[in-house]
Formats: sequence, C-alpha cells, structure tokens
Amino acid sequence: MTDVTLHIDDSGIPEGGDGRTVVLIHGWPLSAESWDAQTEALVAAGHRVVAYDRRGFGRSSKPEEGYDYDTFAADLDSVLTQLDLTDVTLVGFSMGGGEVARYVAGHGQDRVRSVVFAAAVPPFLMQGDDNPEGPLTKEAFQEMRGGLEADRDAFFDEFTTGFFSTAEGIQVSEEQRQEALALAKQSSQTAALGAMDAWATTDFRDDLDAITVPTLVIHGDGDQTVPLEGSGARTAAAIEGSELHVIEGGPHGCNVSHAEEFNRVLLDFLQR
Repeated sequence: MTDVTLHIDDSGIPEGGDGRTVVLIHGWPLSAESWDAQTEALVAAGHRVVAYDRRGFGRSSKPEEGYDYDTFAADLDSVLTQLDLTDVTLVGFSMGGGEVARYVAGHGQDRVRSVVFAAAVPPFLMQGDDNPEGPLTKEAFQEMRGGLEADRDAFFDEFTTGFFSTAEGIQVSEEQRQEALALAKQSSQTAALGAMDAWATTDFRDDLDAITVPTLVIHGDGDQTVPLEGSGARTAAAIEGSELHVIEGGPHGCNVSHAEEFNRVLLDFLQR
C-alpha cells in the first residue's frame, strides 16, 4: 500500500477547556473544512477538535488505491494513534459515518467515549433482495457514477445543489454552496469514484452491532441524498440505547443549513 499523508487540523486544547477531543470525519466529496461551523462552536465550548481530510480529498495525499472502508478505518486509526487520542467522540458525516462504524468493528472502542452519525450512510444504502429498505437503487447509482465519469464539473455542480436541498428547494446561500463546490473539486477523480463505490455498496449492518458506547444519530427529514428512513432511522434502531434527533426541514448538508440546531444537539450530547 502506498504511503499516504493525511492533512490534519488540530485545534489543541482551548484555554480553560477540559480538552476532551472530538474527531470530525467529513462527507463525500468534501474535506475537513466542511466542518468550520462545528469547529468554531466546539472550541468555544472547550473541546479539542481534530478534523482530517480523507485520502484523495482536500489537502491529503491522493493515491491511486485504498478507497475502501477497511482502509479508511485504518486511516482513522492512524490519526488517533499518531495524536495519541483517547476518550474521544467520533462524529461521522455522511460517508464519514461508515468510517465510524467500520473503525469500531475493526479496531474496538478503547479510544472511544461516544459516537455520532450525522446524515450518515449506514446501515446499507444499496437496495437489494437482502436489503429492500436500502434507499439507493442500482440504476440510480449507475446513473450517478456515469454522470461523474462523463462530466465531473457538471456533476459536482448538480450534486452540491441537491446536497443542500429539500423538496422545498435549496436551504443555504449560493456562497455556501460555492464553498462546498470548491472543496469537491479538490478531490482526485480516482478518489471521487472509488469512495462513491465504497459508500454506495458497503454493508455496515454487522459493524453497527459492535457499537456499545453512547450514540447520537442526527439526520434531516428533508435529506434527498441519504434519506432519513433508509439510513439514519435504521441506524438508530439498530444500536441499542442510541438517540435519534431529526432536524425538521433539514437537507443532507444539515450541519451547514441548520448549524445552530446541529451544534446545540451535538454539544448537549457531549456534555453527558
């Protein structure tokens, strides 16, 4: 496997804070910068915030291989090990929720205090005979993948619009959408396609069974990218004792469109 350097943003321990660490794992096809609204609020509340760019995205290395969840989870493990982080809360947004599930299943919970799935892809997006509740049909996936292959710029323009939209229309400013679009364009095409394959086709149902730490699921009920009923609601049902918070009118990118509510719910969970 090619050596990979991951770009890590580490706030350090805020002055006067207890230093308890929150690790933020971004969604596809963005980078750690997509967490800016959360980072500011978490640091202000006294938390150490660590966020990193997934391999192939943002400011991290862009290898030609390693775009599968076992490797993504190993990359997360390398971040926690490198910084010697313990008692952490892992927050996975969208495809980042897959890293959380696969990390716990493969690497255990010794370093983990709690986990958060935010608009996340588990338990299993791809619809099939053994997963009839999966919200993503094979036909829709092939159309999406073909669009990215055929015209990357046009695809990302359309995708970021849907990312922040509900049936009532787009829920963020054009400036905010453009910021996400710029982050998407930092990805390599190999990474964008490989990671798309991973989040669309990976089954996390067994991984969720390994989670026993306190768990929060946050999801918008207007999410058109990763619909609530086929993902967040099922994840909450699968993890005993988990808490589900539904953001009314929230699109997929609810951490931006509804940042105040998202941050309030997350901070409340972290105080327990």
